[in-house]
Amino acid sequence: MARTTKHPPFAPIAPRRVVFLAYADHQPLDLVGPLQVFALANREGAAPGYEIVIAATQRGRVEASAGPSLMVDHGLEVLDGADTLIVPGGPGVKAAAREARLLKALRRAAGSIRRICTVCTGAFLLAETGLLTGKKATTHWRSCNELAARYPRITVLSDPIFVRDGAIWTSAGVTAGIDMALALVEGDYGQALAARIARNLVVYLRRPGGQAQFSEPLALQQKSNPGDYGRLIELVESSLNRSWTIDELAKTSGQSSRTFQRRFTEAIGQSPAAAVELLRVSRARLMLETTNAPPAVVASRCGFGTQEQMRRAFHRRLGVTPGWVREHFGKSR
Repeated sequence: MARTTKHPPFAPIAPRRVVFLAYADHQPLDLVGPLQVFALANREGAAPGYEIVIAATQRGRVEASAGPSLMVDHGLEVLDGADTLIVPGGPGVKAAAREARLLKALRRAAGSIRRICTVCTGAFLLAETGLLTGKKATTHWRSCNELAARYPRITVLSDPIFVRDGAIWTSAGVTAGIDMALALVEGDYGQALAARIARNLVVYLRRPGGQAQFSEPLALQQKSNPGDYGRLIELVESSLNRSWTIDELAKTSGQSSRTFQRRFTEAIGQSPAAAVELLRVSRARLMLETTNAPPAVVASRCGFGTQEQMRRAFHRRLGVTPGWVREHFGKSR
């Protein structure tokens, strides 16, 4: 007769403690966006995988930069034994970075916490601890230059949605914290759970970590003064199926070809041909992600002479093929 027992053969795995740091004037979406990802992981997973904790230097009410305040029940002692720490950004981050007690607690906990993550300008707080020294990091694109200037020993990357360097994860502005949190859950419990959470939140499962923080056309236009080449970029973007030779671009700008190439490159930071290719790739990627148009049609409408030209341009600009984009981000995924 088989022996029965009320006890399972293996003890259940303890949930991973994820601590969210709250401070005065934090940006609420930086905190609750990633928090919702972990909360859904508990709901969608086979068993609760995370213990979710909000902590502050002092227990009590913590005001956010917008919306309702938080009632925080835990102090910094919960950092001991934490698996993951997430630091949001917000207008109050620089004041928080002057709190000696907080900085000391973060430095002490760094040796035992498996992952320390920042969202948006939360990178400034971590930078002040010295934990980002010698590492690659990112933050909101508006603050990248300031972060690099204030902390020259950090390699600041302005394009990625999030960056991982060892045990340190940093993410770009606001909603990029959700992308990072999905990547963390996927690493812990697999792609299937992360996909269910992404569907629940109506977001991509995975935007590539190297994807630009904002659109290529917008990036090009922001590099140009309104009176320079911004209108030309808008015109090219609206009619990408045209050939757009250097002579045509120069004539549209009222300049000689030589003068146009020199001034455009100085203003935009890349040659006219490279800029047009970037616009074509951006539009083609959008069509591959949001329509069922055949690749040959996408190539034609975006001004690529052939599918092979489109494939080479994608490889240069994105490091992936058009087929990969359609497979991972297309409508039928």
